[in-house]
Amino acid sequence: MTLLDVEVTDIRKMVGDSNLKAFADVKLGGRLLVKGFSVVQGKSGVFVSMPRKQGRDGRWFDVLVAIDDSFKQELHDRVLEAYDREADGVV
Repeated sequence: MTLLDVEVTDIRKMVGDSNLKAFADVKLGGRLLVKGFSVVQGKSGVFVSMPRKQGRDGRWFDVLVAIDDSFKQELHDRVLEAYDREADGVV
C-alpha cells in the first residue's frame, strides 16, 4: 500500500551506448519534487538508482533513502514504467 502518490514528472532518455539510460524527476505526495533518479543498465537488467552525490572522499552516497522496502519498490516501478513508455515513444 502506497501512502504517498508517486508521479514521474520528467524522464530524460540518454543517447548512446552508456549504461546510464535516463534521468527522472519524481513528485511525491503532490508536494515534494525529487530530482536525479537514474535508470541504469546493469548485468541483470535495467534498475533505478536513487539520487546520489559524491562526497569529498570521492565515494558516492544516496541523498534519498526509502526506509520502507515496498515504497522503494513503488518508486522504482513508477520510474521504470515511465522509462518504458519513453523508450516506446509513448509519453
